Amino acid sequence: MPARTAPKKNARSVAPRRAPAQTSGKAAPKLKVAPAPAAKKKAGKALKSAKAAVKKVVARVKKASKKDSTSRVYEAATVKAVARATEKWAKEDLAQTTAKMPLRKKQFVTDSGIPIPDLLTLADRKDERPERIGLPGQFPFTRGVQPTMYRGRLWTMRQFAGFGTPEDTNKRFKYLISHGMTGLSTAFDMPALMGYDADHPMSRGEVGKEGVAVSSLRDFEILFDGIQLDKVSTSMTINASAIVALCMYIAVGEKQGVPMAKLAGTIQNDMLKEYIAQKEWIVAPRPAVRIVTDMIEFCTKHMPKWYPVSISGYHIREAGATAVQELAFTLADGFGYVEECVKRGLDVDAFAPQLSFFWDVHNDFFEEIAKFRAARRIWANVLKDRFGAKNARSMQLKTHAQTAGVSLTAQQPYNNVVRTALQALAAVLGGTQSLHTNSLDETYALPTEESVTIALRTQQLIGHESGVDRVVDPLAGSYYVEYLTDEMEKRAMDYIRRIDDMGGIIRAVEEGYPQKEIGESAYRFQREVEQGDRLIVGVNAFKSNSDTPIELLHIDEKVAEDQKARLAQVKAERNGAAVEAALAKVEAACRGTDNLMPPVLEAVKAYATLGEICDVFRKVWGQYREGGAF
Repeated sequence: MPARTAPKKNARSVAPRRAPAQTSGKAAPKLKVAPAPAAKKKAGKALKSAKAAVKKVVARVKKASKKDSTSRVYEAATVKAVARATEKWAKEDLAQTTAKMPLRKKQFVTDSGIPIPDLLTLADRKDERPERIGLPGQFPFTRGVQPTMYRGRLWTMRQFAGFGTPEDTNKRFKYLISHGMTGLSTAFDMPALMGYDADHPMSRGEVGKEGVAVSSLRDFEILFDGIQLDKVSTSMTINASAIVALCMYIAVGEKQGVPMAKLAGTIQNDMLKEYIAQKEWIVAPRPAVRIVTDMIEFCTKHMPKWYPVSISGYHIREAGATAVQELAFTLADGFGYVEECVKRGLDVDAFAPQLSFFWDVHNDFFEEIAKFRAARRIWANVLKDRFGAKNARSMQLKTHAQTAGVSLTAQQPYNNVVRTALQALAAVLGGTQSLHTNSLDETYALPTEESVTIALRTQQLIGHESGVDRVVDPLAGSYYVEYLTDEMEKRAMDYIRRIDDMGGIIRAVEEGYPQKEIGESAYRFQREVEQGDRLIVGVNAFKSNSDTPIELLHIDEKVAEDQKARLAQVKAERNGAAVEAALAKVEAACRGTDNLMPPVLEAVKAYATLGEICDVFRKVWGQYREGGAF
């Protein structure tokens, strides 16, 4: 790009000359220059006039919206004219073209199987009503939960971090923050997710491999060393043992002098989707949901900046669900948590504003955008109509999103950069509040620093160079996007009504209904790939005989030994009697109805380990085993 020439000092700017105006031979009138006070007075009058005009327009729009709130968007005569024109187009232009060059497919559908017509026009939207779409920041929030969306603030850019020892992950956190990441996102290793310490036989070979290894408060102290918890927003991806992780985070905050009321972030803590999709649990569904409800109640009272559950469609989609199934089962999980809280006597407007969501973003670009819009509308309507929510914040579906890990391929891994960019753009156009972009090497191992940086740069390019941040919900009114939004809403609500008829989502999970639906969907997808009906670039189409090798992150086995040594030191130095007393209080709360958060927090501060606390859950409620379904 050529360098710009610097303007000369004191140079005058010269306006282009206008052609002289034609006159009737009379001398041109002299221009009168108003004195400064008069000019100010005139400008003031113009400003008042403009403000008055704006007020009139606003008043007229409000009056019209009240008067025509049930009216259709398009007038009947226009709809009929467009319908006739479309019919003629189909019989003449379309028929002639397809006779010469047939369509690539007899029927085009979305990845969820929603039929896509040859053409969509306003005639297909003849029943469109303004209140169904609404305005940004207003019920039913189809167009987004904020009036300004990214014009006010960009989405939070998160990158998943967590591997090896707490020291390793602490360094990665600081590296990402220095490169512009605006929120921490913490992955934990499999032993922590399943409620085991690093020294447990079940942990062998898994310590620090797929996330950071944590067994006690000591590990959390190291994990967040040098990171001011009142200055960052932290997301933690952990579920069955989430109550222990949250209490450890609270305890670290207190040690830094940060009270829990000032801690900001989210903990995933969505146990229903574990039984549906991810399969990482400790106890059976009903006691697990009781723990989730305890955490929601506690955070509602003591942690106003914290989201105690991130209702997650991500793992449901990764297990093989379609976008419609992800939408339906995730929202059904959310309604299940709301119902349990209401049964406990909590006011829906007290806790619902602190519920958040987490969506997968796959390859079907427009379907993914429509999914976000339909999710917001369904959530708003059900919270209002079924649960009686009155606070607008209760009806706002706030969400994090992540690009689809399952879409990444080991073949031609650099293609994953393009996939991730398209998915990230769909999430932004869909109106996410937070986003994680996957790295190109995650089909092989945990990402390297270089690949994580590329993933983060993808978000920054979208946010600062694409221009999509400059307008709110730019695809609203698109015939296709609105059609898909309606279709996804309709099909998701069919699933939700079926689940309601079964007695709710907990009962449906116990009977294996969502699991069976997802299993069948995953089978259909794989069959389409194997038969060549669905093309995956680099896998069953456009193959390459040679793949460029990429650098991988390797976790040294020494990590496990270091973790076990630190755990042994913690156990040797702590007050054993205080630990036993604290664990006894946890057990008493499990057997009774007291909220579990206070006794678990006390146990954590006494340096009871994650595994010891989870063993209490196993003792009281038993270890859960899933029955097979084929």
